[in-house]
Amino acid sequence: MSAPDHAALGLTQDQSDILLAVREFVEGEVIPNAARYDAADEFPEAIVAGLRELGIFGFTIPERYGGMGLDLTTYCLAIEELSRGWMSVSGIVNTHFIVSSMLLESGTEEQRERLLPLMATGEVRGAFSMTEPHCGSDVQALRSTATRVGDCWSISGQKMWVTNGLRSGVVATLVKTDPAAQPAHTGMTTFLVEKTPGAPREGGLTIPPQLHKLGYKGVETTELVFDGHVVPHTAILGGDDGLGRGFQQMMSGVEVGRANVAARGVGVARRAYELALRYAHERETFGKPLHRHQAIQFKLAEMATKIEAARLLTVQAARAKDAGRRADVETGMAKLFASESCKEVVEDAFRIHGGYGYSTEYEIERLYRDAPMLLIGEGTSEIQKTIIARGLISRYKG
Repeated sequence: MSAPDHAALGLTQDQSDILLAVREFVEGEVIPNAARYDAADEFPEAIVAGLRELGIFGFTIPERYGGMGLDLTTYCLAIEELSRGWMSVSGIVNTHFIVSSMLLESGTEEQRERLLPLMATGEVRGAFSMTEPHCGSDVQALRSTATRVGDCWSISGQKMWVTNGLRSGVVATLVKTDPAAQPAHTGMTTFLVEKTPGAPREGGLTIPPQLHKLGYKGVETTELVFDGHVVPHTAILGGDDGLGRGFQQMMSGVEVGRANVAARGVGVARRAYELALRYAHERETFGKPLHRHQAIQFKLAEMATKIEAARLLTVQAARAKDAGRRADVETGMAKLFASESCKEVVEDAFRIHGGYGYSTEYEIERLYRDAPMLLIGEGTSEIQKTIIARGLISRYKG
C-alpha cells in the first residue's frame, strides 16, 4: 500500500514534508533495526536519539516552549509512520505526549515553563501512571493515596504497566487525596512526580525490573512502587486548582492516548498489508502467483479498505481534539475500529504467509505478537463501546 494521500486528507505542504521526513527516518533507521532490538528486548537508544534530532518529542508542544507547535492530526499521522516501522517506537513517545498535553491543558504556567522546554527536546521524557495491579479500566477503584505532610505530600501505593517507567523524568501519577470522597473520582489528584531518569530507587519510589511481554518489546514497561515517597505541594498538576481534579485531567490525557493507539493500529496494519502484498507476488501455488487467486484478492481488498477507514476515523478524532471539543466518542470510535481492524489485517497477512508467517525470520511474526496489545492499551474494546454509547446518549437531544 502506498503512503496516505495527504491531499485527500487536506494537509498542508509543511505537514506533508514533516511526514515525509518521518517516513524516511523509518525506512532508514527503524525498519532495518527493529528485528534486532525486538529479539533482544533491548531499548533502542540509537533510534530514540534520532527521534530527538527530528524534534518528534516536541511535535505538539508550542514554539514558545521550544516545540514545533504541530496539531494532533499531524502527530497521529507521524505515529502511523513510526508504527509501520516498529510499534514499540511509537509507544516510547505516546505517554510523553499524553503528559505534555496534560501540562498544556491543566498545568500552571510555572509547571509549563519549567518542564515543557525540557520535554520538547526529549531531555526529559514523560510517563503516564494510572493503572494498578487490581484495577485497570475501573479507575475509581485505585488504592494509591497521597497524604498531606506540611508543604509536601507522601505518596504510597503500587502502579502497573507504566511505559517509560524507568527512563522518564516526570510521571503523571493519579492517586487518591481524599479516599472517603463520593463519588470516588472527586477525591483524586494528579501529581507530577519528577525523578532521575534510569534510577531504580529514589526516595520512597522503587522501580522493579521491567515486565516481560508477549510482544511490544524494546519499550520498557514497569511497575512503580511508592512507599511514603515525598513530593512538594507544587507537584500537583494545576497547583491548588488541580486538587481533586485528577480524574478529569487523566481522562483528557487518555483521549490523546487513544488517538495514538488508533494511529498505531493503522501503521501496524499498513505494514502487515505491505508484507502480505509483497509475499503474494513472490509466492506461487497451483501454478500461479498467490495474488491471482480470488481468495487472496478478496483478503487484500478487505485489508486495504479497513486500513483506509481506520485512518479516516483516526484523523477525524484528532481533528475533534484539535478543535478543543470533547472527543471521547471520536477517539473511542477510532481506537475501537483501528485496533480491531489491525488485529484482523495482521491475522490475514499471517494467513497469507502460511507456514512462513510462523517463523521469526519473517517480519509478520513480530506484528502478530505486537497487534494484541492495541486491543487492551488505553482501554479495552469493551470499554470503548461503553464510552461511545454513553457519549452518544448524552449528546442525544430528543
